[in-house]
Amino acid sequence: MSSSAKVNGTNPKRAVIVGSGFGGLALAIRLQAAGLQVTLLEKREKIGGRAYQLKDQGYTFDMGPSLITAPHIIESVFQAAGRKLSDYVELMPLDPYYRIYFHDGTQIDYVGDPDRMKAQMATFNAGDAERFDDFMKKARPIYDSVIGDRLGSKSFGDLKTMLGFIPDLIRLEAFLPVTMLVNRYFKDFRHRFLYSFHPLFVGGNPFYTPAVYLMIPYLERRGGVWFSRGGMYSLVEAMGTLFTELGGEIRTEHEVTRIGTDAQRRVTHVEAGGSRFEADLVVSNGDVGHTYRDLVDASARKKWTDRKVEKLDYAMSCLLLYLGTKKQYPALEHHTLILTERYKELIADIFDRKIVPDDFSMYLHVPTRSDPSMAPEGCESMYVLVPVANLRGGQDWEKLREPFAHKVIDFLEEWGMEGLRENLEVLHIMDPTDFRDDLNSLHGNAFAIVPKFMQTAYFRPHNRSEDVKGLYLVGAGTHPGAGVPGVFLSAETTYGCIAKDLGLPDQWNWDEPGRVEWDELEGVHQAAARI
Repeated sequence: MSSSAKVNGTNPKRAVIVGSGFGGLALAIRLQAAGLQVTLLEKREKIGGRAYQLKDQGYTFDMGPSLITAPHIIESVFQAAGRKLSDYVELMPLDPYYRIYFHDGTQIDYVGDPDRMKAQMATFNAGDAERFDDFMKKARPIYDSVIGDRLGSKSFGDLKTMLGFIPDLIRLEAFLPVTMLVNRYFKDFRHRFLYSFHPLFVGGNPFYTPAVYLMIPYLERRGGVWFSRGGMYSLVEAMGTLFTELGGEIRTEHEVTRIGTDAQRRVTHVEAGGSRFEADLVVSNGDVGHTYRDLVDASARKKWTDRKVEKLDYAMSCLLLYLGTKKQYPALEHHTLILTERYKELIADIFDRKIVPDDFSMYLHVPTRSDPSMAPEGCESMYVLVPVANLRGGQDWEKLREPFAHKVIDFLEEWGMEGLRENLEVLHIMDPTDFRDDLNSLHGNAFAIVPKFMQTAYFRPHNRSEDVKGLYLVGAGTHPGAGVPGVFLSAETTYGCIAKDLGLPDQWNWDEPGRVEWDELEGVHQAAARI
């Protein structure tokens, strides 16, 4: 144990983490491994946060995150504790990454192999296929900045860091909207969607999310898309197990109601479940708006006033259906997108107008395509996610919930999932009010705050609180943002802030896998293109 992690040279410093999503778990492991005594407080009966699990009649559902990219970032958490990820979970590579069905009946299997990708694209637009390599060359230096240079895991807590990043933003044109850069390279509507939809997976509008997020398709191509056998919750359980093996304490059914501070605006304790937990430092993995508005006394907040919290642009929400069916649907891949004809207009309905339109696009997660154990034999476990406006739209989801859910089921039957309703054994619905009530997400947001330019990097809520000494943030609402890699990187960023404050050991122990092999492969592709 590092002596710098001790109080008065004897007892270890006490850290309390609010919330047990992937970000909270990852940071809990890092801090416990560094010699602090960490207590993890969770509102619900099980850990996991948004990465929760639902079981019913032999069907197992992941309720939130459904895929893993950049597994080496997750591996680094286990390495910080002297362990191996593979000793706790089995990761399964997926191929294709996604299957995408378009409104006109065409489809594309989104894969990592560039030759297979270009062959599919050429059937719709040969010029788009020819420009594929140029697009990836454009995305690569963005990826190199965020992942290779580790800007995604460095704190942007001061303006100097942001000013140092701006030249790269300008040089790479990473400040431009995602769709603007994508549309330079691709003309067919399918390909334009294919390489611009990723911001939606982190709560962003592709038409104004900065192109720094184009690192995601490059990250997928480089590191693949993976799934954890038994469901994503097996990763949650593995991290919980590792944390307790290290001596950490988990308290479930302990909803935090207050983060206490003293007259100097320094954290003193956390109140949860009728108990008081003394703390030398506190980390919130909860919704950032909820953390500041509801947990920290107004007198301790000079920057994050109630008014400023309300002025944040909160991400969209989701309507989710968890379906257990006696019939399987082979047309669905592990990850499937089914799209309506409207793209930009539908996005505007959700993000800007905040209405519930008559049409919708959807994402289906069908883990039984890769892991049949997640449903009874011959059956299918899946969830259907429909992006919808957050609760600032004023919709009455008590009235909308059932009709909307059955409208989605009717659509899927008409689309081609014959007998869906009559083969339905399990149906659970989650709407924006559940995000608000179960996850304490302001306005029912599903991905924290929108990753637009003025809410990116320095302009996001900082990993080290500007208001309260000893208070830190981790997870989707702080730097670098939402998504599984994002929240794991946020844990690394926040650990770096705490390590600097307390003199803890450096835990930046990961490197990108296969850099040499990848560079050689790029050379082969370029040579083939010249021939």
